[in-house]
Amino acid sequence: MSEAQVFTLPTSKDTAVDGGPAPLAPKRRPFGAWFKDKGWRHAVGIVTTIFAVFPLLYVLSAALDSSGTLVGSNGLFTRIDPGNFIALFNDPSRPFGRWFVNTLVVGVVTSAATVFLGAMAAYAFSRMRFKGRRIGLLSLLLLQMFPQLLAVVAIFLLLSGISQVIPALGLGSQLGLIMVYLGGALGVNTYLMYGFFNTVPQSLDEAAKIDGASHVQIFFGIILRLVTPILAVVGLLAFIGISSEFVIASVVLTDPDSQTLAVGLYSYVAQQRSENWGVFAAGAVIASIPVMALFLFLQKYIVSGLTAGSVKG
Repeated sequence: MSEAQVFTLPTSKDTAVDGGPAPLAPKRRPFGAWFKDKGWRHAVGIVTTIFAVFPLLYVLSAALDSSGTLVGSNGLFTRIDPGNFIALFNDPSRPFGRWFVNTLVVGVVTSAATVFLGAMAAYAFSRMRFKGRRIGLLSLLLLQMFPQLLAVVAIFLLLSGISQVIPALGLGSQLGLIMVYLGGALGVNTYLMYGFFNTVPQSLDEAAKIDGASHVQIFFGIILRLVTPILAVVGLLAFIGISSEFVIASVVLTDPDSQTLAVGLYSYVAQQRSENWGVFAAGAVIASIPVMALFLFLQKYIVSGLTAGSVKG
């Protein structure tokens, strides 16, 4: 074989899989162009994540450091021991376990009643036509501009008078605190539910009425199943707000055994030059567990319920 007849087989780099010419390698974009187009979003996301996560890591580090001061926790996770959690449950004058149960009872009962009352009010405003309907909606929205904090003195005097007649609803009772919370249950919650209820076609109500269904059967059998996302959102927001509420709970709950976590944990840092910041941080970590668990449980209703709640069924 002569030198003119010598040839080499084409490699995979020279040809494509189908035998055609090999595609050109994509040209890399300059870093400046990429950052201007999409990269700045990643930078903002990273900074925001660090800004949100750092306080959580700092509280967790302080909870795992039994030195007792926040200054000693400047180095994150330099010391890890369960001393603060042990001290949290071994203080007879501060019954943390009872506070935890009280918070769950008050939070669950109040949030469930808030969702139920708000849903009934929203159904009435959405499906029924009566005199004063528009004024009632605007009044509920207007009342929410004035928080319950402004009525603390009035609430104290009211419960003080009620305790002389019905002690179970007066000062120092969890039932009285639940009633105070339910007094502000309507308002924004009803307005939000009202807007969501309007998205449900009224043809479903009309079809059910033709079959002889009452308003109660329509409400519990049809409407509530289709508005699950807003019920989950309102219940979650109500539970978070009640679990972290301090001012009204500190006024109503005077007995340490009936206090909630927000009021009870404040006693660890209420004194000047207090050395219980580590125990306070440990209590805050445990107090966040019910909120996270409820959020994870309701997440499927919040996300998937938006598409699952259709007009069929």
